[in-house]
Amino acid sequence: MKPLAYLLASFLLIITTYACQKKDNANKSLSFIEKIEQVEDSVQVGKITIRNLFKSQILAHKENRFDSIMIVKKVYEPHQSLWDNCYGMIFGEENASKFNTKLGMVKWNKNLYPKNKAFFNQRAQELIEINIDSVLESNLHKFNQMVPYEVEAKISIIFTPITGIIFGGCDNDQFCIELNYKDMEIKHLIEQGIPHELNHLAYEPLRENDPHKNTALRQTIDEGFACYFTWQFFDKQIPKYTTLENISSEDWNWFLKNEKEIFMQTKAYFYDESGDNPLLNNNKHQLFKDAPSSLNYWMGFRIVEKYVEKYGISSWKDIYKLDVLEVLNKSEYEAYINQL
Repeated sequence: MKPLAYLLASFLLIITTYACQKKDNANKSLSFIEKIEQVEDSVQVGKITIRNLFKSQILAHKENRFDSIMIVKKVYEPHQSLWDNCYGMIFGEENASKFNTKLGMVKWNKNLYPKNKAFFNQRAQELIEINIDSVLESNLHKFNQMVPYEVEAKISIIFTPITGIIFGGCDNDQFCIELNYKDMEIKHLIEQGIPHELNHLAYEPLRENDPHKNTALRQTIDEGFACYFTWQFFDKQIPKYTTLENISSEDWNWFLKNEKEIFMQTKAYFYDESGDNPLLNNNKHQLFKDAPSSLNYWMGFRIVEKYVEKYGISSWKDIYKLDVLEVLNKSEYEAYINQL
């Protein structure tokens, strides 16, 4: 009986291997359009929904025939609040009808993809290669497991005739990722940008009663916390500098080397509510002429990091409920600076 059992097991292994190889080969032989068709229309975990609207923006041009009904039903209506209340408002009255009417949406979608076909296909292919549906689902599950507050959000991944939002929005139900923003690195944005932005959506509603909610200190800790959370999200296995926008390891080291001077010269702006000061906009004010970008993101990260060093590895969750001045004071960041 043992030889027979062995033969049966070997036969089943051969059949299974052959079937898997056949499936892999079939996937490899799919056309670009067939791969796009396999992308989910949306991924939902808890109360967070991410819609792959770019899918229908491409498929509406399948076989060189434009499907205006698909644009209305699969691009405009699924996230109408984004188009009407965000895009229809922020790009001026002269552009409003492009976004807040069905006719306007159909008109620009008819021409945008054909004019940018090679670039748009490249962007979509990058999403296919990272297995966009799987990445979104696993990252949303992990986010919901980590964060002690429920987030409700609607985010769409889109192509647009005007870029400017990049990754952001006008309200929790009006967020988007603009795929055709050319300076964006897709893999980094999807994998690290989404946890960063979702952390803002968890943190910011809890600032409603914070007496310093409109200050530069709040913005600094808000951005720094989003960066620190992203580092935690990836189990601290990514370099810290990668959680900040457009900086290198050399830039991070420049900040560390000049940490005391940065704090001493910017703390005067902590309670400024104008939104226009050297802490938030050093590129304009040139308080530090050689400083890399994202100065306030970096300082916020360091304040949160010092807080966690003092109160324990899970204490980053305290940041959600503490007023920003409490975070600064309890972190003892200024005492640390004075010892440098």
